[in-house]
Amino acid sequence: MLEIKNITKLYGQQKALDDVSFSVKPGEVVGLLGPNGAGKSTLMKIITCFIPPTNGDAIVCGQSILDDPKEVCRHIGYLPEQNPLYTEMFIPEFLKFSADVYKLKNSRQRVDEMIELVGLTPELGKKIGALSKGYRQRVGLAQALIHDPEVLILDEPTTGLDPNQLEEIRKVVRDAGKSKIVLLSTHIMQEVEAMCSRAIIINHGQIVADGSIADLKKNNSDTLEHIFHKLTKD
Repeated sequence: MLEIKNITKLYGQQKALDDVSFSVKPGEVVGLLGPNGAGKSTLMKIITCFIPPTNGDAIVCGQSILDDPKEVCRHIGYLPEQNPLYTEMFIPEFLKFSADVYKLKNSRQRVDEMIELVGLTPELGKKIGALSKGYRQRVGLAQALIHDPEVLILDEPTTGLDPNQLEEIRKVVRDAGKSKIVLLSTHIMQEVEAMCSRAIIINHGQIVADGSIADLKKNNSDTLEHIFHKLTKD
């Protein structure tokens, strides 16, 4: 279970998040939506222990981010919006390094599994710096999944992917969501409808909608894109 409990985040006098609360169960793929500056990336950075909340807490697999951030991070796979990669390393080398960080006993086997899972085989002879944006995203997703985390946090995971790559990565995310908690942010409504069972819309640091995709569309008698515009238009 992922539980967000009354999280508030202040940057000086600016309130990036304002008393945000929700929970996500295993088997859910949840789209976190909102305009630029709504607080999506801030919330993800708090959940993944990169920055602390001003108030509130997040409970990840029973562990508070305030009590033991290192333990929390063992349960999380994170793909940030700005995908940090060691560009001078080859793909297997980087993934082996990532596996060793988590002290995986079957690290080489796990690297091979991730390469196949996210479709990196055609690019194995290249250094990461020579990869296209789409393939770099695949490397980042493989790194996030390599330790088989219970919680997967993805910030704009489909950025830079062509239509064929999109379908492949959508399947990876949907399959992961059958057993894991997946929270992903995106500005592309089609990606939410293709991958997510539920959407949470944030505006000015507050939740303005939370429900299944079907219920949100049914209750508003509208498309998800129009619902988003209605709830976030200033």
